[in-house]
Amino acid sequence: MLYLKTLIIVVQLLSALGVIGLVLLQHGKGADMGAAFGSGASGSLFGATGSANFLSRTTAILAAVFFVTTLALTYLGAYHSKPSAGVLGGMPASAPVAASVAPAASAPANASAAIAASAASAPGQDVPK
Repeated sequence: MLYLKTLIIVVQLLSALGVIGLVLLQHGKGADMGAAFGSGASGSLFGATGSANFLSRTTAILAAVFFVTTLALTYLGAYHSKPSAGVLGGMPASAPVAASVAPAASAPANASAAIAASAASAPGQDVPK
């Protein structure tokens, strides 16, 4: 799952940089008037309007890729896997507290020692308050 997220982040970053670059390469609306009167745009690689169509189409494709990767990262970020039971195979892990208390009930002489031992080993008891 980590590799998939990393791959999607890399694709998203490249598409974002591509969109930024292509938007900066495109001409504004005022540049079309100069190209209409023969400012040399017709001798370019894509023709008079070919570069505008190519750049806008490529920008739209990269923007769609960016949106799809954003949605995929949102979905993967909201996905929470269920905690694994480990080796037990579905049985919850329980502390062996019942086993240490049962012999203490049968021997009343050692009851105070067993209670003190179980209280000392309980989690959170050694933390100062």
